[in-house]
Amino acid sequence: MHIQLLLEAAPSQGGSTGFLIMMVAVFAIMWFFMIRPQQKKQKEIRKFQNALTEGTKVVTGGGIYGTVKRIDLNTGRIDVEIARGVVIEVDKTYVFADVSALQTQENRSAK
Repeated sequence: MHIQLLLEAAPSQGGSTGFLIMMVAVFAIMWFFMIRPQQKKQKEIRKFQNALTEGTKVVTGGGIYGTVKRIDLNTGRIDVEIARGVVIEVDKTYVFADVSALQTQENRSAK
């Protein structure tokens, strides 16, 4: 009698295939809606950082707006002028966006 109760309480093996399919579907949805767009954005940022030129108006990771004055490719550092005569040195990986591109996007969204 006790063995029969244990056998009835044991989960069936047929449900594991459905669970596996559901987990694969959840992962695929997460990949297409979260991970993939983030990788695309990171690729665009790296492309922008590698194409930086002197005179470009940029935004740093700390939210500081300035103009690129000098680029040192050996050390990966960039001199950014944030006010007349005030130049800060930042790591190239902390320059995220072109100010003119941001202003263009803001103008489009305001209309």
